[in-house]
Amino acid sequence: MSDDTDLIKLYSARILGLAADIPHVGRLDEPDASVTRRSPLCGSTVTVDVVVKDGELIQMGQDVKACALGQASAAVTGAAAVGASLGQIQTARDQLKAMLKGKGPVPDAPFDGFEVLTPAVAYKNRHASILLTIEALAEAMEQTQTVAQNG
Repeated sequence: MSDDTDLIKLYSARILGLAADIPHVGRLDEPDASVTRRSPLCGSTVTVDVVVKDGELIQMGQDVKACALGQASAAVTGAAAVGASLGQIQTARDQLKAMLKGKGPVPDAPFDGFEVLTPAVAYKNRHASILLTIEALAEAMEQTQTVAQNG
């Protein structure tokens, strides 16, 4: 298979469709926590705002300036995250990392939409962009837990 064919497979219509329809786009006016993550390799940047109640994500906003794969990942994350606990988000993050390294299956539901990104396993230079949103979300959720414990 040629490199061009591989790239066409990587940027499938499904991935491009997700990238065009990211849920929870925009910043929140009064978030409990905000985290910005940047991939130095490609320059993709994601900012995630969260509102958490009783340990559950009840609202999120995201400002995504990333490649199509990073945008697709933000779409999957945004569609699955509201209603999730910190533990569920951390598990999804860890499972996605393992999947991208070729050492694990697709993350558990409700984060199983990451299956669309399995062709990216072969493209290590794209992994950081794919992980930006879920990592920023986990970090923001962790910050709210730290504030609650120290509050």
